Amino acid sequence: MTIAFIDLAAQQRRIKPQIDAAIARVLAHGAYVMGPEVRTFEEQLAAFSGAKHAVACANGTDALILPLMAWGVGPGDAVFCPSFTFAATGEVMPLVGATPVFVDIRPDTYNLDPAKLEAAILAIKAEGKLVARAIIAVDLFGQPADYPAIASIAKKHDLKLIADSAQGFGCTLDGRHPGAWADVTTTSFFPAKPLGCYGDGGAVLTDDAWLAERIDSLRVHGKAVASDINGAALAHDPKYLNMRVGLNSRLDTLQAAILIEKLAVFADELDRRDVVAGRYADGLGGTATRTPIVLEGGRSIWAQYTIEHKNRDGLAAHLKTLGVPTAAYYPMPMHRQDCYSIYPQPGGLPVSEAKAEVVLSLPMHPYLEPDVQDRIIEGVRSFNG
Repeated sequence: MTIAFIDLAAQQRRIKPQIDAAIARVLAHGAYVMGPEVRTFEEQLAAFSGAKHAVACANGTDALILPLMAWGVGPGDAVFCPSFTFAATGEVMPLVGATPVFVDIRPDTYNLDPAKLEAAILAIKAEGKLVARAIIAVDLFGQPADYPAIASIAKKHDLKLIADSAQGFGCTLDGRHPGAWADVTTTSFFPAKPLGCYGDGGAVLTDDAWLAERIDSLRVHGKAVASDINGAALAHDPKYLNMRVGLNSRLDTLQAAILIEKLAVFADELDRRDVVAGRYADGLGGTATRTPIVLEGGRSIWAQYTIEHKNRDGLAAHLKTLGVPTAAYYPMPMHRQDCYSIYPQPGGLPVSEAKAEVVLSLPMHPYLEPDVQDRIIEGVRSFNG
């Protein structure tokens, strides 16, 4: 029997009555775009993360674009980010006309290396061709980046800091969410994410009221918001008074309704993920694989359980014969791909390149039963390549 890499059906069985009722309520009121469930979900999401404001949007990529647009980041500006990440992290800079500057990662957590980050910032400043504007740190595989160190660097160089928590929403460092350090936290509700919907969606979380309002405008075609109107009487709906060039990036009401029910069990699912990760660590100890290392004081939400093996492809092929699916995140860092190879990479990215050759993610979800997980662990242990 083939094992599910991520078993979304198991979660659906658990909360199917609540999901069905939530969908039925939306069908009954008919406000399919930006309906009341969107505001309810935003409030609950902000409360969960400790942020003052949450602004939902169409997807996790738009969640990264929107703050850059709000800050006016564009041509001639440099935004620093890891290369060992999904393409969305780096593609948002060219989409607003800015330049991504790729920075290497720590070899233990796969997240942005603060020392390499500062060296890259200094190199770009010394060259003088670009203006350093922002940093995007990624909570890869579900664990927080080193935000105290990264935020200190951002403050020192007067840069905005975005926490790309598409894989890590819910992760903490010393009990605090990334928003305790970052100007903005973004996330994705793509179905495979730990907090995923049944389509696509995303959100921006911040304590900055001005930024939240500006992003609210930008997600709806640059509509007029309260500070634009400033108490003036309008003869028509403010969504037809466009104050700036924006996007069409609204979260569907059906997805918000589904996410409300998923958020209700999310904390319990994070506890279950901890248990599954612990079983992996215990079962794979003493083998040729390297199991994940979590930053001291950090809590990973285990979006992926990623191991390392010198014969990664051989191990993946072996597990496939046993009905165990795997995935390599990511087999080619961004800076090695043709369309991104033109962008700066001060000092090179040797760690990113080396890790791309050895990482392998195993099945991971809150409902992975011990007997099934034992099969996976035994499959890894039985590989002699």
